[in-house]
Amino acid sequence: MDAAEELGTTERVLALLGLLQQRQVWTGVELAERLRVTTRTVRRDVERLRALGYPVHASQGVGGGYQLGPGQDLPPLLLDDEEAIATAVSLLVGAGGAVAGAGDAALRALTKLDRVLPTRLREEVRALAGSVESFDGGRTPVDPDVLVALARACRDQVEAGFDYPSGGAVGTRRVEPYRLVASDRRWYLLAYDLDRDGWRSFRVDRMTAVSARTWRFRPRPAPDAAAYVQEGVTNRVYAQRARFLVRAPVDVVRAQVPASAAVVRERDDGTCEVLSGAANLDAVLLHVVLLGHEFEVLDPPELAGRCRVLAGRLAAAGGVSDPPSRRG
Repeated sequence: MDAAEELGTTERVLALLGLLQQRQVWTGVELAERLRVTTRTVRRDVERLRALGYPVHASQGVGGGYQLGPGQDLPPLLLDDEEAIATAVSLLVGAGGAVAGAGDAALRALTKLDRVLPTRLREEVRALAGSVESFDGGRTPVDPDVLVALARACRDQVEAGFDYPSGGAVGTRRVEPYRLVASDRRWYLLAYDLDRDGWRSFRVDRMTAVSARTWRFRPRPAPDAAAYVQEGVTNRVYAQRARFLVRAPVDVVRAQVPASAAVVRERDDGTCEVLSGAANLDAVLLHVVLLGHEFEVLDPPELAGRCRVLAGRLAAAGGVSDPPSRRG
């Protein structure tokens, strides 16, 4: 085998490893199609991975195929025990929100590491992770095992089940999990609720008895996960909601407004819509005024009247007896 052929084999084996980490089970035909090789070549590459210490299991029959499972030892060229523990604990901290902006990437990396982490190391990782806290609050605490289980179910496209409170009672939900979404405070799961026949978002910290099932599903056309969850959180949290047309670029306004407080949608290069809420309409109005941009009330209609009342109060406070009429 010459150097060029050896390089091609190495790249293909790494690609095979990446595929095995993406999904729970692949058939030989599926892997051959993805890698553009024969099933015989797939079998040879699987043997190469096994020789490197990767635990690739093969099963026959319906639902069978190749699966990357936890092994007795980590591959010697990847991580030794101390490196694996340090990496996993760091990823758990990142997934928990202690590292700003790192949650999603940390969780994806953690699910990959989890597939090849030996059982003896998993227990040590959990013990060490339990001793790590953050003094700045961060996100609402969630069980790292639950995050990993849900992320794996999303990746493998298998149904998930859990108990969840709704209307004062706790009921069992059966879902097709799609994406985990991290806000600045909490983790959410966007999933298709099979019993309610529709898309729903769920707070992960409220879930109990979480389990991944064996039934695979074909992904449905899905909404934008982050936008769906963000809008749902805004609608549920605030008693009063309003919509504004703001005359400023969407990137400028998004930089001023926390994602958990409002949804900002682009209209064109110079304007955007802001959907926000608060305990009362005056508070919503003041938040938009303090952005410092020209704006127009779109909804609800009565908020336009509150604009005039507020303008009068501000004008009186500033010693102006007859403030000019201005559309706000």
